Amino acid sequence: MDGKVCVVTGATSGIGKEIARGLALKNARLAIVCRNPVKGKATVGELRKCAPKAEIDLFEADVSALADVRRVADELHSRYPRVDVLVNNAGIHDPRPAVSAEGFDRMIATNHLGPFLLTNLLLDLLERGMPSRIVMIASESHRGVMWIDPLTFARPDAYGTVGSMAVYARSKMLNVLFAQEAAKRWRDRGVAANAVCPGMVATKLATDAPLIGRLFAAGAHTPFVHSPAEGALMPLRLASDPALEHRTGEFFSSTPGMSLLPSAFLRFNTRLQGAVWWRSEQLVALTA
Repeated sequence: MDGKVCVVTGATSGIGKEIARGLALKNARLAIVCRNPVKGKATVGELRKCAPKAEIDLFEADVSALADVRRVADELHSRYPRVDVLVNNAGIHDPRPAVSAEGFDRMIATNHLGPFLLTNLLLDLLERGMPSRIVMIASESHRGVMWIDPLTFARPDAYGTVGSMAVYARSKMLNVLFAQEAAKRWRDRGVAANAVCPGMVATKLATDAPLIGRLFAAGAHTPFVHSPAEGALMPLRLASDPALEHRTGEFFSSTPGMSLLPSAFLRFNTRLQGAVWWRSEQLVALTA
């Protein structure tokens, strides 16, 4: 990974920080995108201590705010001639509904619309880095989604803790559908796209919702709940392992036993993949 430009969003804590650490230790040229500049500077300092030779740059953006995404994409274009790896890791689980700057459900804006826009805006840099890789941090929770309405998936709605889990699962299915469609569209352009579930990981995102927090606490001392470093292992492989360089359009999972189950049927719904892409383009004004 010497000198390869790797962009990681949400890299100031949890899995994102461990992915960034792993890439820094491999001497990648690292771009960290985060919304909290204080945490960002602290993270850069920490990473430089463990990987003194790594080149690390900090960019501030809230990926739920599309104006921030456009600005940081411009900044990345100004700084780098190419991007070899993009890890879309930033994500939230809102236990109660919130609305993004543009009026979308904030969970959907953070977990899907922001990464969708950022990835498309960086496509030319990814093409220059070919063969390049996009890693979408998804979740096994996508398996519980029976349908997504392309016209309403980002619309704010009222929900409580249980409802928030359904919206989170929807956002993760959107990640998977995005990776599937991107793999088809960009395979011939040298850009691979995959989604990965890091497993059940004890992070702030997992414990923001009280019910989920209790479940993770109950499983903290079992093989089913991973540390952030353990959760980062598969995403790091997708970002850096030469053996996986040309794998694309796949879903990888670190959750024990899940590979034995059949894939979620919506994952291969090509009409839905295309409809979600079309609607996402509209919502983020990508074609305007």
